[in-house]
Amino acid sequence: MEEIYVSTDVETDGPMPGPHSMCSFASAAFRADKTLVDTYTANLELLPGAAPDPERMAWWADHPEAWRACRLDPRPPGEVMPEYAAWVDALPGNPIFVAYPVGFDFAFVYWYLMRFAGRSPFRHHGVDIRSYAMGMLGETYEGASWHHYPARWFDDLPHTHEALDDAIRQGTLFCNILAENARRGS
Repeated sequence: MEEIYVSTDVETDGPMPGPHSMCSFASAAFRADKTLVDTYTANLELLPGAAPDPERMAWWADHPEAWRACRLDPRPPGEVMPEYAAWVDALPGNPIFVAYPVGFDFAFVYWYLMRFAGRSPFRHHGVDIRSYAMGMLGETYEGASWHHYPARWFDDLPHTHEALDDAIRQGTLFCNILAENARRGS
């Protein structure tokens, strides 16, 4: 079955799910050839009893437009996450979670899926873009920061800190790296 790369970006009010809330998230599903299959985005109501992290909120203070965007029309996680799981299930292939960094974004999405949908359609399948770039560049993890990537890996897309924009941007980045790796092997 074809792999569908589900590039996902989350916006949160703190460093970990549960004590902090996922405010917004978006996924952009790509085929390996960089065809955008579909997108999903939602803003979420904050978790009862959760509290924003002061350090994270200071970061948001420097990005007020992105903060306003992630707080527009929030929906209950109990409504959103089952809907999102069904969206992933309907994709035309095997869904692989892709993020930069996967450890952060996957932790939030997985926690929310398990809590509010009772399952994860991704199982435990995820690709960290930075780790993949590390292998492609022959670099250390520190040396594989996106600041060091060749310009050819980037499409002309904005980095706005709005979940859907960033999910699309990082998805095209991943597909460009994937294509370069495929050319190396041919």
